[in-house]
Amino acid sequence: MKRILNGQVSRRAVLGAGLATAGMLAMPSILRAQDKSLKIGVYGGYFKKSFDENIFPEFTKATGIAVESIAEPTGEAWLVQLEQAAKAGQAPADVSMMSQTSTLKGLPTELWTPIDSARIKNFDSLLPHFISKYPDGRVAGVGAVAWYITLVTNTEVFKEPPVSWADMWDPANADKLGLLALASNSFLLEVTSTTFMGGTKALDTEEGILKTMEKLAELKPNVRLWYRDEAQFEQALKSGEIPMGQYYHDVTGLAAADGQPVRSTFPKEGGIQDSGNWVLSRASEKVDEAHVFIDYMSQPAIQGLMSRKVGTAPTLKKEVLDLTAEEFAAVSSEIPPILPRYDLYTTKSDWINQKWTELIVAA
Repeated sequence: MKRILNGQVSRRAVLGAGLATAGMLAMPSILRAQDKSLKIGVYGGYFKKSFDENIFPEFTKATGIAVESIAEPTGEAWLVQLEQAAKAGQAPADVSMMSQTSTLKGLPTELWTPIDSARIKNFDSLLPHFISKYPDGRVAGVGAVAWYITLVTNTEVFKEPPVSWADMWDPANADKLGLLALASNSFLLEVTSTTFMGGTKALDTEEGILKTMEKLAELKPNVRLWYRDEAQFEQALKSGEIPMGQYYHDVTGLAAADGQPVRSTFPKEGGIQDSGNWVLSRASEKVDEAHVFIDYMSQPAIQGLMSRKVGTAPTLKKEVLDLTAEEFAAVSSEIPPILPRYDLYTTKSDWINQKWTELIVAA
């Protein structure tokens, strides 16, 4: 896929089969009677292409609201653009798909218009960790899509699947790992603290973070590649050159289905579940249309179809979905996930990045 965060949407390059019309909403007649439109920011590349071809047209058919899609830049560049534009009373996009970290960074300046949960029919079916709130409880963002980072292996090198994230520390795996290069997109601090320190509460203090980094640093002899370019690691995984590492569950599954010798394993400690929100710029005047869109995208039928066709994990509780066990397993897991500590990458970003460079990725 071409990545969702820091380029995350490249991994969806192989995705994008058609979404059928489903879950048509009974729109208020006032919305149908007038020409309505909405500018929606989504991650670029093939992810945007998939939405343009398969999702937005169905939304327009269901609601009468035309969509102009905007390709967002990766990382926090889009957050900066939205903030600067909002100060001038402009909205480059009304609704945007925004990373959890960027959603949090928009809270202090009230960048996001609060979402009225009463207007989202399936709001109570959303998993709680996919709802971002202001300190006073107002809803700032609603889960748009989710995905998993798991422990992946080349099946020709590793005949048996790994069981635990701890297997990455095994001396037998020296020079065999490919890991994401940044603290804020690898979530290896969360993996390490969950695997060895009883959970991510170990990251509540700087002392705990440093202890976690010391444990993570023990992994360095096993790391052959700290990667930013997903394609580089994916190719090395397929060839067996770098036969173990962390990667995206959905993309690895697609590669396996295509005959490649790769597997994705949810370790016993859980896969890493990352996600993006739908947020509404405070400069937008399309509040009604935005609520219609978020309501539509939060329907079980639409979430299920996105899982089948786009490869995203649903943001709704499993029991309301129409996914079969096999379909659910293709994009998610029954094992409780490791949830990123997004707060760390807003409140301690500079300090964590400095220590990460010094202790983890430095030669």
